[in-house]
Amino acid sequence: IEVAAPFAGVALDGARIVIQGYGNVGRPAAHFLAELGCVTVAVADSRGAVYAEGGLDLAQLDELKAEGRSVADYADAKQLTPEELVAVECEVWVPSARPDVFDRGNVDTLRAKLVAAGANIATTPEAEARLHARGIVNVPDFIANAGGVICAAMEYHGSTQAAVFDEIRERIRANTQHVLEASARDRKPPRQAAPE
Repeated sequence: IEVAAPFAGVALDGARIVIQGYGNVGRPAAHFLAELGCVTVAVADSRGAVYAEGGLDLAQLDELKAEGRSVADYADAKQLTPEELVAVECEVWVPSARPDVFDRGNVDTLRAKLVAAGANIATTPEAEARLHARGIVNVPDFIANAGGVICAAMEYHGSTQAAVFDEIRERIRANTQHVLEASARDRKPPRQAAPE
């Protein structure tokens, strides 16, 4: 997201974030983005979704999840349907739990400048084409959530945790830059612009 933001014309300090899937992927993403000055305005888990225009308190969300509760139990936030969550106006939208979050039926309701897929196959091929046609920068799953594969390969070869994190950071940043440059240059969606 940090590398992709300039391609989308997004300044991360103050950027509004929507995260679908406040779990093992979405929760750390929210905290990382908060360190960059982003404000999480909407989140969802398997039991509900909430929105707060001024931002959600990540500590309260973390406490709810630690207690085995849903983000839908967040105090002083508007309850949302999955359809309403897609349409929340924001700068960055992070699908982090399930496939096919964006499809033909909802992609045109998306009001974001940047999508970064923490989930596998978060966007159908047709929706990816629409994102590109609408000028929404999309960092596909094979880049955005490749950390687990990189980690497994490095651990297999005996790398330290610090070395693994450094390698993940370096590779994902470089791959994001490379693919988004190719996408802009070739005027193709990122998945098609990526070298084989």
